[in-house]
Amino acid sequence: MKLLILNGPNLNLLGKREPAIYGSDSFEDYFKTLQKKHTGIELFYFQSNIEGELIDKLHEVGFLYDGVVLNAAAYTHTSVGIADAVKAIETPVIEVHISNVHAREEFRHTSFIAPNVKGIIAGFGLKSYELAIQSFL
Repeated sequence: MKLLILNGPNLNLLGKREPAIYGSDSFEDYFKTLQKKHTGIELFYFQSNIEGELIDKLHEVGFLYDGVVLNAAAYTHTSVGIADAVKAIETPVIEVHISNVHAREEFRHTSFIAPNVKGIIAGFGLKSYELAIQSFL
């Protein structure tokens, strides 16, 4: 099984950025933990602050991989382009959020991506990624 974890803008700052919301662990450290736990899965990770690079990555893996775990971050609430890319590919996508977006600002309550994904997991911290991986097993 091949899965991609695809992270959007500002998630490269995990561990440094707003630790009260996002925790104090870097994603790179957490990703190593996921790889050790899921030795039977080929796990890949890509992060970009650039919308077009996220779309290009979805196009690249969207007909080859078994699943994508997508945290589009702020693009969740603004990007028709990412929503269309998710809709255009065959690979199932799980939308993930570290925080409970529905307990935050009103604009975070709307996801342009949600209508095109297999499911959504939010509010469990970094554990949200683990839950998404389990959904593909």
